[in-house]
Amino acid sequence: MTLASPESRPLFTQATLCRQLLESTLAVLFPSPCVLCQRELTGSLLGGLCGGCWSGLERWSGHLCSRCGLPVAGNVDPQIFVCADCRLHEPHFDSARSYGVYAGKLRAAVLQLKFHGREHLGVRLGSLLLQSWRALEADYAFREACLIIPVPLHPSRERERGFNQAELVARGFIRTMRGHAGVSKIKLDARSVVRRLSTVPQSGLSLQRRSENVRRAFEVTSPRRVQGRDVILVDDVMTTGATASACAAALRGAGARRVVVLTLARATPQFPDVAPFIV
Repeated sequence: MTLASPESRPLFTQATLCRQLLESTLAVLFPSPCVLCQRELTGSLLGGLCGGCWSGLERWSGHLCSRCGLPVAGNVDPQIFVCADCRLHEPHFDSARSYGVYAGKLRAAVLQLKFHGREHLGVRLGSLLLQSWRALEADYAFREACLIIPVPLHPSRERERGFNQAELVARGFIRTMRGHAGVSKIKLDARSVVRRLSTVPQSGLSLQRRSENVRRAFEVTSPRRVQGRDVILVDDVMTTGATASACAAALRGAGARRVVVLTLARATPQFPDVAPFIV
């Protein structure tokens, strides 16, 4: 497995430095434990993670499927290799990339976000997606006025959780992107796509059942907003890509020019979590 830490490509902007200074001051005045290792935070909060755990959020930099971004262990050409699932069931999105594999500290951080109400952590994790976006930016000529759309939850699920974790990640991502040249007109749109059907959880379902489960689950309520636009679809975790593909199908049906997908983590049996964290 070829991995790199988020610190290997620092993403410092003036706003980021000011935010880190504020977080460092708060950490001194109101010390609290790291949400993963429980050590006392003495520096920047980093969304509730200590510096060691933040550096442990490993980025996948190995080989992958050129379409869905599935990490693969073999030596393949990333420009032409397409995994078996994409060949058999071509996704409706143009391409997808994930920051890392859904394992270790990255998996533990996502679970803390989703099931322990760490909303600030979600925004902080969103900054990691800039590196995944850069990988796609080299292959696609994104229009400056593109939309960032988080994969929506059904209203009942969002009320139960209290937030949509994909939207928090998207907000952190766009905050980081706006500090870079050429993306000043990028917009977050968390309202144009809704989830009409309350589906059963995808975990434990086969690839075919996953696709059937989310088919026609999404609806674009404002087609004029997405027509002719490039869309960056954001979510926390991708497994088979069925949810992202169904959401992309709705966007393409409403006239979106291109849909690419960015997620924090990619779950795959090729790289199981051999050392799970208790959260």
